Amino acid sequence: MRDPDLKRRSIYLLPNAFTTAALFAGFYAIVQAMNGRFEMAAIAIFAAMVLDGMDGRVARLTNTTSAFGEQYDSLSDMTSFGVAPALVVYEWALRDLGRWGWLAAFVYVSGAALRLARFNTNIAVVDKRYFQGLPSPAAAALVAGFLWLVVDNRLQVSPKMVSWTAFTLTLYAGIAMVTNLPFYSGKSFALSKSVPFWGILVFVAGFVFISSDPPVVLFALFIVYGLSGWGVWLFRIRKAKKLSIAAEVSGVK
Repeated sequence: MRDPDLKRRSIYLLPNAFTTAALFAGFYAIVQAMNGRFEMAAIAIFAAMVLDGMDGRVARLTNTTSAFGEQYDSLSDMTSFGVAPALVVYEWALRDLGRWGWLAAFVYVSGAALRLARFNTNIAVVDKRYFQGLPSPAAAALVAGFLWLVVDNRLQVSPKMVSWTAFTLTLYAGIAMVTNLPFYSGKSFALSKSVPFWGILVFVAGFVFISSDPPVVLFALFIVYGLSGWGVWLFRIRKAKKLSIAAEVSGVK
């Protein structure tokens, strides 16, 4: 008789290869930051995001999900989207702020660790359409996106302003990861489903739009996403109030 838990204990090459590549990109970002090549460090974090988004989808498409893959993915995420962004932004801008700089970096790292731990324990009980708290890749994109924007576009702003803006973004990203704000997960979008022709045109247009100026476009997109949880939260509160008022009115009648 075949062990029913064998599949869960198995180790599959294809999805874990993407996870390893994401882990390498996060490690590479740290090395590049230590060498003062901050633009390459930011690009490596975004590369890790793409690879991290692919491993889970590949595992589901090929039916090769496993408990090992889930744990390996979490450890990779902690490195690529927890430790790497904090160290990169600290070396780039937060070091000049003294203890405030490393405290902001630590808040970010601890927020990422707590967010991943909560995600692993609540994965079976939360609404899969939304993340509980800002996902760690999006938090990393906020930090790395600002770095890439400033370095690539050579913004004429004072170093002190850059440092405190980086401080604010790092602190916000770290705190947002441990909130209960709902952020759209995109998991309802299935790659295996067919799409109309206009869907391909939208994808191509989006690719061209991002390619026109990646640092500006990506940072703007993730700023919007990083604030979207507040919009969904306020919408739910207003909807709940309307339902409560409607219930009271119908009860009076």
